[in-house]
Amino acid sequence: MNKKISVFDGLFGDNTVLSSLMVISPVIMCGDKVKNALALIYAFSAITFISVLIGSFVTKKLPYAVKITIYAFISSLVYIPVKLMAQQFFPAVINRTGIYFMLLAVNSLIMVQTETKFYRMKKGRMFFSLIFYILGFDVVMLITSVLRELIAYGTVYEKVVDADILISGIGMPFGGFIFLGLFCGLYRKIRLILRQRNGGKKNVSGN
Repeated sequence: MNKKISVFDGLFGDNTVLSSLMVISPVIMCGDKVKNALALIYAFSAITFISVLIGSFVTKKLPYAVKITIYAFISSLVYIPVKLMAQQFFPAVINRTGIYFMLLAVNSLIMVQTETKFYRMKKGRMFFSLIFYILGFDVVMLITSVLRELIAYGTVYEKVVDADILISGIGMPFGGFIFLGLFCGLYRKIRLILRQRNGGKKNVSGN
């Protein structure tokens, strides 16, 4: 049971954005529209997955600083074809997201979690754990963009939706910061409640 929990942890138990507070800049700055979110989800998922898998073949005998440099080089190479593909499907979004799109090439899952988490696992286990950590970012990015676009602009995927109250500030960076803070608070509250319930069930079964 513990192994199953750790593999799926990246989606909820240890969410990349809501729990670890990693890769939050793209969510805050660019997560105000669904089109932006889809472009960033594609880039983050492709760059992270391919880079971590390739990096897993780098020998562990190298010094830490050298390995991190190699990981950054790998992700930079992967970034090039990923961006070229993104320009075909999301040309306007790539220009709008600017530097935040580029920052995905050196995100925390590649630069930090590789050595501390993923590369300490067996290949098969690492593969599934990585997928759920990526999904953890993707889900937060998508939910955030849908709600912020709806509240700020009264649209979803730029299609007008009936909305009685619009708060334009939610579409701004400071609005994204506040929204993400509330989202993090809600996430941690739910996680605490679930852990307390699970702990209570274990105590009852132990008695």
